[in-house]
Amino acid sequence: MPRLNWWGTVLYPAALVAVFLGGQLLLKALGVPAALLASLAALPAVAALLLSLPVRLRRCWAEPQPWRRLGVVGGKAAVAKALLRGVLKAIGLLALVIAALALTGQLSWLPRLNAGLLLNAVALGLGVAFAEELLFRGWLLGELSLLLGPQRALWLQAALFSLVHTRFNLPPIQLIGLLVGLLLLGLALGLQRRADGGLLWGAIGLHGGLVAGWFVLHQGLVAINPSAPAWLIGPDNPIGGLIGWLGLALLLLARRPWWDEGIRTTPP
Repeated sequence: MPRLNWWGTVLYPAALVAVFLGGQLLLKALGVPAALLASLAALPAVAALLLSLPVRLRRCWAEPQPWRRLGVVGGKAAVAKALLRGVLKAIGLLALVIAALALTGQLSWLPRLNAGLLLNAVALGLGVAFAEELLFRGWLLGELSLLLGPQRALWLQAALFSLVHTRFNLPPIQLIGLLVGLLLLGLALGLQRRADGGLLWGAIGLHGGLVAGWFVLHQGLVAINPSAPAWLIGPDNPIGGLIGWLGLALLLLARRPWWDEGIRTTPP
């Protein structure tokens, strides 16, 4: 039987954050440039996550196959299909954003792609998506489902995902736009995992595809008009604008069959 309590659920991610912040302080004391602090400090935090998660699932969830329960391990064909579906959805969402910006005259093409930028984008997308999906749609969604049930867990993990990623120094309208956009994305990623039968790779493909794709577009293909309204394109992030809302809403509508289903205990 699972042995869970709210204190453990709160303190577990707090300990990971402490590793991350402590790593930044140590690196700063060693003279590491400020621009590198976050990325380098993330390495021990991710290592702590990978080492501690299977232990927590065995002890607190009574789960003998933690990586399968988290959706990381599954059949090779199922994993590949889920990953591909997620990436294709990310491409579709970004295509909608680019088309809307082009039609409204807010975008100009400035192709400056190179191999280094593409490799950087892939590493950024996979690294960020794997770590965050493992934490939010793997551990958090699963643990909240055990504590609250799958429906409340779906909404709560999306709300926490939004709060953690929002920049609270933004003007009120932009802040609300980003909060809502991130909430919609958190719901879409949670429903993607349901649609994939518990596998995490579809959510990783969708999340990583958006991160890597926007990086390539913004850094290597297009320039957005600086005077473009934030309510339309979001604050440096299309998820926080009307275009992003529309794309995510369409994705959520397509996921309607999975709104009332829980996540399978064991992925295929």
